[in-house]
Amino acid sequence: MTKRTEHLEVLISAEQIEARCKELGAQITEDFAGEELHVIGVLNGAFVFLADLVRQIKLDVSIDFLGLSSYGSRKETSGVVRMDSDLSLPIEGRHVLVVEDIIDTGLTMNYLLENLETRRPASMSVCTLLNKSADRRADVPIDYVGFEIPDEFVIGYGLDDAEFSRHLPYIGVVPQPDES
Repeated sequence: MTKRTEHLEVLISAEQIEARCKELGAQITEDFAGEELHVIGVLNGAFVFLADLVRQIKLDVSIDFLGLSSYGSRKETSGVVRMDSDLSLPIEGRHVLVVEDIIDTGLTMNYLLENLETRRPASMSVCTLLNKSADRRADVPIDYVGFEIPDEFVIGYGLDDAEFSRHLPYIGVVPQPDES
């Protein structure tokens, strides 16, 4: 336990995440049966989820990453999405699965899907570990959802608080200071 994590409430346990990754992997395997799948992870948050998820997908899978940011070191989105790093492989004609850690406002995913569509994939699907729709500002298609969560600031399992706590094996709620 560290100073940053000592007051966390566990929202989703490591065991729940493991079980859900198996379920999602089985569903994705069934949905793309007979196809090769190109999985794109959105850095930095999705790398832990992507690693566990792809091990559960029983298909030929290739993997690439890109980096987007809209938060910086803040806890709320700036609303401005920036691509920090692009894909290293072409996606034209490929079945693409975009893997994200959390979708909340939808602005980042909307930007990304519009960008990737211009590259002419055969199909594009979205898988997110966490769906936090309370503050949704852009309607984005989400094909696979790990967990629906309330409007809380969460960390762990790839999600960070100013780049810390990504290593936690569970999802925890960061207590917010009382505003009374």
